[in-house]
Amino acid sequence: MAAVPLLVLLSSCGTVPAADAAPPAAEAFGADEVVLRVTHVGGFVTPQSIPARVPALSIYGDGRVITEGPVPAIYPGPALPNLQQARISEADVDALVKRALDAGVGTSADLGQPGVADAATTRFVVRTNAETRQTDAYALEMPDDGGMLDAQQKAARKKLSDLLASLQDLPTTLGAGAVKEEGGYAAKAVAAIATPYVKPDNVADLGGQPAPVDWPGPALPGDQLNASIVDVTCVTATGDEATAALAAAAKANAMTPWFSGGKQWSLLLRPLLPDETGCVDLAKQS
Repeated sequence: MAAVPLLVLLSSCGTVPAADAAPPAAEAFGADEVVLRVTHVGGFVTPQSIPARVPALSIYGDGRVITEGPVPAIYPGPALPNLQQARISEADVDALVKRALDAGVGTSADLGQPGVADAATTRFVVRTNAETRQTDAYALEMPDDGGMLDAQQKAARKKLSDLLASLQDLPTTLGAGAVKEEGGYAAKAVAAIATPYVKPDNVADLGGQPAPVDWPGPALPGDQLNASIVDVTCVTATGDEATAALAAAAKANAMTPWFSGGKQWSLLLRPLLPDETGCVDLAKQS
């Protein structure tokens, strides 16, 4: 399938109405090109966790759907996110793109500013065969406790909330048999976001000091991820190094210290998605 050029990325402020967008056409995109994506950005979290986030939903030109599955309620948690892959038809990809445009993604709708502090922003990105459109909705999944939204703003936000709910339950949205579950997503590369290891205060809760694990990927700490984030660096493991890193991570947990270059490091491991090539893609989220 031949890909079309990626056009200007539009924000939710000052864009033209979605009704003017060309009809969706999943067949116009390559297998690894994102057609519809939902991510959560910002919020009150540690600096290194922002680039390590996995999009809530990524739908590709070939109908692949990649989401993060349930996480075990254990402490420490697993070292790797539970990425799951499913597949839908190109017709259903088109239907979801239309649903997103009808919900107001890419329009200049006034979403207001809820009276909530330190919340994340829900970002919707949609591609048609004409362009890419984006809408950012701050604190979309939280109530407006401050009463700062008017009726029109609430209505615009509800359309996006309903869209998000429909995307989070594709079997119900698309109908029985429309979503074919394919199991865990098999990443071909993994990014390691590194910070200097600090011994946790709650060692007793961990059952003792976690044993360090040799990092089998590129030498840590790597390059600084973003000029605005101090002491957060990143490396990308590909090929055999990626295979070894993912295998080691499957036996580790979120508190495991990783040994490289004579030092210990804390790592947030982020399997790269089909449209991502390395740390530079994660830096865009920070």
